[in-house]
Amino acid sequence: METTIYIVIFYLLLIDSIGANLMVWGGGEKWYHRHFRIFSRYFPAARGWTTYYLVLVIFIGIMLSRLGILSF
Repeated sequence: METTIYIVIFYLLLIDSIGANLMVWGGGEKWYHRHFRIFSRYFPAARGWTTYYLVLVIFIGIMLSRLGILSF
């Protein structure tokens, strides 16, 4: 049961990080600033941070895979 929670959390983070990268690299920064004005002041959408976020999520996936919790 606990491994199911880890798998769900990992895939949610993976979808979020891919979506953030698509938004930033695909030119969605204007949409982000227009729809999330207050939030975008404190959490700006930057290419470096979203790429770092994706790398960290992939690293977590590799660790879960090596532990046998996540299988591709």
